[in-house]
Amino acid sequence: MINLFLFCRAGYEKDCAAEIQHRAAALDIGGFVKTNKNDAYVIFQCFKDGDADILVQKIKLNSLIFARQMFAATELLKKLPEQDRISPILEALSKISYAGELRVETPDTNEAKELSTFCRKFTVPLRQKLKKAGILLEKENPKRPILHVCFVAPGTAYVGFSLSNNSSPYACGIPRLKMPAEAPSRSTLKLDEAFIHFIPKDEHETRLTSGMYTVDLGACPGGWTYQLVRRGMFVAAVDNGAMDQGLMDTGQVKHYQADGFRFEPPRKNIYWLVCDMIEKPSRVAELIEAWAINGWFKEAIFNLKLPMKSRYKDVSIILETMSEILKENDVKDFELSCKHLYHDRDEVTVHLRLNPTKGF
Repeated sequence: MINLFLFCRAGYEKDCAAEIQHRAAALDIGGFVKTNKNDAYVIFQCFKDGDADILVQKIKLNSLIFARQMFAATELLKKLPEQDRISPILEALSKISYAGELRVETPDTNEAKELSTFCRKFTVPLRQKLKKAGILLEKENPKRPILHVCFVAPGTAYVGFSLSNNSSPYACGIPRLKMPAEAPSRSTLKLDEAFIHFIPKDEHETRLTSGMYTVDLGACPGGWTYQLVRRGMFVAAVDNGAMDQGLMDTGQVKHYQADGFRFEPPRKNIYWLVCDMIEKPSRVAELIEAWAINGWFKEAIFNLKLPMKSRYKDVSIILETMSEILKENDVKDFELSCKHLYHDRDEVTVHLRLNPTKGF
């Protein structure tokens, strides 16, 4: 296929485009970007047909900062006839056989969402026709490619496939999380999504378990602390502001009214360090670096507030600098990853794990 389709947050198309251009060039795959502001998706059109298939194999979705989901796609299907939208889609997907799942989607914009009712109704007859044509298996198979039909406007769609081992488990890459009634702020969803995204489900019992000692820098009023408490962890909540009384009543939280940039944990057996402070991203990165060099935690999740311009470039520089500084200070065994999560706005979430090869 000739196109790579990438879902992203509306308003971040340029950042997603800059990233995929950089990553494709590193693989010696030429192409150009097609996108519009607030479309919530980016098209990377390859110069050579079939190169999009290579990109979905060689670029790991989780290594991309600004893309929520990606799939190799055909040319845009336009003016699909109302009396038979299915036949052109079948023809476009005719080279694919025995896919394991079908997703009929729209970009995450208010305009595109108006097509969601149509997409739900259209999925059933399309699925039946795909099965009859041998393009889709009779039963869903999580080990087979995923078919994508993304309507970007009425009668207008990109169609293609993603690989099941390099794809988001969620439609459009968006997890649907419920806001807990007891949580003191909506920021709690950011940490909940971060845990889901960065920690494999089969490792939750060992890396997100009760009894762990944790630190939340800039905790007030407790949105992130809530996620630690509900998992049975003990939290040192650091903030000059007031904490939610319900969290304090659990007996799992000790509130330190202090500056997060000057705080030193009284105990050094911290497993999780989390931080969502409104501060310059470089300053937050330096703070996490200092904690890592001192060996004060095993894993950290922290947010970097984004500048208005050159967001991909600036974040890349911060992450590269952090890696270099850690290595220079003999912190050589670590994993560092970054994602613009669905519940993030003008920030990205970073995960740093020290000594991953030593296990839990």
